[in-house]
Amino acid sequence: QVQLVESGGGLVQAGGSLRLACVASGRTVSSDPMGWFRQAPGKECEFVAVISWSGGTIYYADSVKGRFTISRDNAKNTVYLQMNSLKTEDTAVYYCAADPDGNWRTTYNYWGQGTQVTVSS
Repeated sequence: QVQLVESGGGLVQAGGSLRLACVASGRTVSSDPMGWFRQAPGKECEFVAVISWSGGTIYYADSVKGRFTISRDNAKNTVYLQMNSLKTEDTAVYYCAADPDGNWRTTYNYWGQGTQVTVSS
């Protein structure tokens, strides 16, 4: 079993930055790809970014490419999401996920509880 706890969300003005962190416990996730997803009010959960266990493979959603950076520290069992140039449309609850079950952009076995990110205009 893996427990995931996100932190770092909050309220920020458009153009600002936030850094999210997701700490895993229960077992090491150093061999797992880990991803970030988000869900805005009234919308479906959408893929944001994913990183392989080594960090050598990274994918981003087109909507965040060039603004968000995913990284990980396997020694700390932690994955990060640096979010720059935030837009109001980035407002959502952000979730991290571990241990994909097939498609890295959709299905994971473990999910965190989420952290709220609100971007004001």
